[in-house]
Amino acid sequence: MIEILMNIGFGLGVATFGFVLQTAMGGINRKIAARLQKRRGPKWYQEFIDIFKLLSKRATSHGWIFDFGVIMALGGIIGTAMFMPITSSIVAFEGYDNFFIFVYLIAVGMLGMAMSASGSGNPLASIGVMRALTTMLAYEVPFMVVVMTIIKLTGTSSLTGIAVAQQTGDFNWFMIALPLGFIVAVMSLMGMLGKKPFETYIAPAEIASGPMVEYGGKQLGMLFIMHEITIFIEVSLFVHLFLGGAETIIMFLIKYFIVYAVLNLVSNVLGRFKIDQVVTFFFKWPLFFAVVQAMIAIHLGWVI
Repeated sequence: MIEILMNIGFGLGVATFGFVLQTAMGGINRKIAARLQKRRGPKWYQEFIDIFKLLSKRATSHGWIFDFGVIMALGGIIGTAMFMPITSSIVAFEGYDNFFIFVYLIAVGMLGMAMSASGSGNPLASIGVMRALTTMLAYEVPFMVVVMTIIKLTGTSSLTGIAVAQQTGDFNWFMIALPLGFIVAVMSLMGMLGKKPFETYIAPAEIASGPMVEYGGKQLGMLFIMHEITIFIEVSLFVHLFLGGAETIIMFLIKYFIVYAVLNLVSNVLGRFKIDQVVTFFFKWPLFFAVVQAMIAIHLGWVI
């Protein structure tokens, strides 16, 4: 019993670490993007100030579904983050860092968000939810094909196991070993993070930020926390699957920062697709590359 409680506490610590890390990273990258545009930009800790200020304010309710969905979304994402390994040896629930656990648990948070936004009664929120679920279906298909290829090659679906296989020399980093799959994963990660050109479900100029349109105060603050932890989960998955994970926290932070900073900079120079263009794009070249990479790696045995 004591061990279970310690693991839960450790897991909550991982989720808190993810929130602090990503919120700081987000502030730093806002500063970088501003300097590239010849602006000073906000302070790097401005996002912390914004979140805590929102948590101190009142929020308007649109019914119990609207309120419960926010709690469900945040709780689902925190629960998902608790299973995330930081390094090969820092794992809250050893043996449960299975890729499929993350697939199932993160869906709880996403569905909670969809339920809450739809419960607001605002048609723009419903449009944003439909766009978000459509985008999710589009990028997950090619991404899952690539991940299934990695699982087949390594013989394990454990994130730690996949990372160790790259660290011990059984495989090169899958960024190198599966170059086509890596390209697909980068594009899919941009879709997961809602970066341009795949931010159609937010689209402020079209649908007033979509799912977020009716939120304010504490509820919006909770959703910002959920958003930061979600990004932490998705970028960490990418690091473990394609960049060999990390043997130390310092190496994890370096890889994490590079991945997020590069995608953020690319996003800042791109426009936004329409929703039909997003679906057509992912079901065209990324899916084709993912299938070709799977055939080359599994059936032909050609792995760099």
